[in-house]
Amino acid sequence: MTNVSSTADDILACARSLIIAGGYNGFSYADIADVVGIRKPSIHHHFASKVDLVRTLVSRYRAEAEAGLAALERNIPDPRDQLKSYVGYWEACISDAMAPFCVCALLASELPILPEEVALEVRAHFRSLASWLNSVMERGKRKGRLKFSGTARVEAEGFMATVHGAMLSARAYGDPKMFAVITTPLLERLAAKH
Repeated sequence: MTNVSSTADDILACARSLIIAGGYNGFSYADIADVVGIRKPSIHHHFASKVDLVRTLVSRYRAEAEAGLAALERNIPDPRDQLKSYVGYWEACISDAMAPFCVCALLASELPILPEEVALEVRAHFRSLASWLNSVMERGKRKGRLKFSGTARVEAEGFMATVHGAMLSARAYGDPKMFAVITTPLLERLAAKH
């Protein structure tokens, strides 16, 4: 059974990189078969359709993200440091091209053309991330570690949009450093001075 799940994991990893490179419609099962070194019917054995494949990919991606955020909660008690760590994670991913773009952010730009099953998973990721950021903003403001004038919800949404926009700018300019150029002032603005 290990080989079966390993093949499925390889297919998902390949689909993830192909989506990051070209979006939902930028790949086919033939592309995956070439990269993974299997036949198209083998892919269909694991994922009956492209919708099933991408829905599973986004669902797993969301679970990984939620686990990562939970680890931040457990390991970094300070809300300001949690935000810095979250941004630092993406800065490292973009710098070494390990994960140069959030899969869900990329797919969100394609929502009008995505199958509903995939769109639901993408929206769930955004709701989950926004909820976590909102709780961090609320705790940070309450503890005097973060400062902002609006509501925590609005600040969380703005933070998320800025981080995703910084990914887009880094990609558009072909310069990973652009991510930090945009996110560093964001973190500095939020930092409450003691």
